[in-house]
Amino acid sequence: MAKVAPIVLSLDNVRDVPVIRDAASNDAVGILPMYNYAVRETTAIFDTGESDLAAREIWLTKRQEAGFPVLVAEIDGAIAGFASFGDFRAWDGYRFTVEHSIYVAPDRHREGIGRALLTGLIERARAAGKHAMVAGVEAGNAGSIALHVALGFREVGRMPQVAEKFGRWLDLVFLQLLLDDRASP
Repeated sequence: MAKVAPIVLSLDNVRDVPVIRDAASNDAVGILPMYNYAVRETTAIFDTGESDLAAREIWLTKRQEAGFPVLVAEIDGAIAGFASFGDFRAWDGYRFTVEHSIYVAPDRHREGIGRALLTGLIERARAAGKHAMVAGVEAGNAGSIALHVALGFREVGRMPQVAEKFGRWLDLVFLQLLLDDRASP
């Protein structure tokens, strides 16, 4: 995986400017609480079982060994968010399409960190020769949907009641960004 210079975001609503960089193996410690918060408290992920440090370390290692980026947003030495992309589906015909995930620390929402992470992922996907990036977002997550639309994604599908969490059905919205305009692979 090619190294890309850190992205520095400067927005008025950002308390502290994050540095977006590749995750290091010791960043799993900072990633774990954000992941578990999302599992426990949100519908950002449809999983219901929290992770442990060993599992997050394995996830990070496997993701990077497969050539997929794992980016972290660092502020004053602390991880304020993380993001990654991977295969959209397992079959070879989908090799030009990736699906991504973004997590931001709960006390850092609405500061531009998600935007900085997603911008970094888009750059990495383009550099890797990918053609399309897909997001699967719970339909009630208006903030995430708005962020994706602001960065050029468009809604391409909606699947009602495909998941359950917190005793209710959840709808899944698919958003897509074409990363280039090539007519053929």
